Amino acid sequence: MKPVSVLIHVPDVDQGLDWYKKAFPNAKERYLEAFDMKLLDINGFMIEIVKADAKVGSGKAGSVLYWLVKSVNDALEHFESLGAKLYRGPIAIEEGLRMCQIEDPFGNLIGLRGQ
Repeated sequence: MKPVSVLIHVPDVDQGLDWYKKAFPNAKERYLEAFDMKLLDINGFMIEIVKADAKVGSGKAGSVLYWLVKSVNDALEHFESLGAKLYRGPIAIEEGLRMCQIEDPFGNLIGLRGQ
């Protein structure tokens, strides 16, 4: 098995998609006509921005996907320039790496892991 996508729940899909396109500039936008849905593709891994609802709201709920980055400081600076806020860390972890969590403008957490 391997991970293939993450669903990120936001109050407004267009705003969420716009923000995540800036946050992950290497992602390619794809349109699924059959579902009238846009998503972001990073080398076969999909970021799917979906409408938060009564069953799954936006915000912190316990699971955090971590992205491997070259520099935690550089990535943190990039995300903060887009309105994200540092939520936890950075802390030192194994093999000289560091990790932190940031909060997107919709209340969801993004994990960063790297040097």
